[in-house]
Amino acid sequence: MSRSQAPPSILDRPLGRPAGSGGGRGSSGSGEGVSLSAFAYLYSELVQYHQSRVASISELERRLESAGYGVGLRVLELLAYRARESKRETRLMNILHFISSNVWKSLFGKAADSLERSIDHADEFMIVDYEPITSTYVSVPADLGQLSADAYISGIIAGVLEGAGFTARVTAHSVAV
Repeated sequence: MSRSQAPPSILDRPLGRPAGSGGGRGSSGSGEGVSLSAFAYLYSELVQYHQSRVASISELERRLESAGYGVGLRVLELLAYRARESKRETRLMNILHFISSNVWKSLFGKAADSLERSIDHADEFMIVDYEPITSTYVSVPADLGQLSADAYISGIIAGVLEGAGFTARVTAHSVAV
């Protein structure tokens, strides 16, 4: 007699593409996960939706951050569920390392390029990604010159930190390399 296994629940399925599916950041191979072109299209629609409903660049960035905030809360919940750990992280450096490695890998398919402490302020940290997916395919019009398209990612980070019990002010900055 053979037992049929129930399919894994949505919480147990991988977020990204399975290994060996030709996956990766720019892949459009078969397998589970969201293709880069689908994400780019949905993100551009999100930006356009909020852009048509705001009067200033700072308000648009605030709306993008709040859209990312909910994602951050849910990603933390999902990763904590999958890790099956019963204790909460209480050290700031550990949660920042968790964000720059585990959260980044589950959302963007790779770890962040680096986690750095500010030279000027001891309580200021930077998660560095040289090619953030939210600004890779976004061209900012001249009238929105100061728009940080990565405000969505800062909202995700703020959501993860808040969900883990850390209060922080998170901002996104673009630096020419």
